[in-house]
Amino acid sequence: MRQGFTLIELIMVIVVLGILAATALPRYLNLSAAAQSSGAKAMLQTVRAAVAVRYASNASYGQETANSGIPSSIEANMFQDGVIPKESNSNSNAVEIGNGAPTGAAGGWYYNSVRGIVYINHTNYSTY
Repeated sequence: MRQGFTLIELIMVIVVLGILAATALPRYLNLSAAAQSSGAKAMLQTVRAAVAVRYASNASYGQETANSGIPSSIEANMFQDGVIPKESNSNSNAVEIGNGAPTGAAGGWYYNSVRGIVYINHTNYSTY
């Protein structure tokens, strides 16, 4: 007697593997999007913390700025490595300065210099 798998058995294994892959792929893609979102939130908190530290530094040294100690912009020297972190959704570290909430899809950071609040510069992600 010969030992081995029949063609039907091999096809059934391929079908089962295809079904498993079809159910696992959407879950993997969801996890990937969630990881990117979490990374963006973490970087946002890092930038917000740097602004808060600069604000506290201005207040402790009695440095008056145009807006009661709120930094007028986000600068690279606010971060230990001298580089503004990149926002992971657009992979940009550009900073746009305004006095409202972001209205576009440019990516990077949006800094409200009146209130001292940092947003992701994209209307889809500015609610973080």
